[in-house]
Amino acid sequence: MFNKLKQFKDLRSQAKTLQSALKEETVEVEKGGVTITMDGNQEITNINVSPDLLSQDKKADLEKAIKDANTSAIEKTKRVMAQKMQSMGGMDQFGLGGKKE
Repeated sequence: MFNKLKQFKDLRSQAKTLQSALKEETVEVEKGGVTITMDGNQEITNINVSPDLLSQDKKADLEKAIKDANTSAIEKTKRVMAQKMQSMGGMDQFGLGGKKE
């Protein structure tokens, strides 16, 4: 019982360390003229839109590009998170490493 409690506390400490480390990571993805920069905790820190997409007749293209860039940025941060978890060792034993790609 005490061993499991210690393991849980260790896991919690590792998770906090991981979260801090991920905050320092950034990914940048460009799709269809939209560039999204996101930190490792999947918080968008910047969006840059190509001037070519800023006309009314390009509205649907812009919306799709933002969605696609956001999806790609999230996928990329998941890969970064899985790599960080593996480098910390032991985190994957709890099924937190996400799917392998």
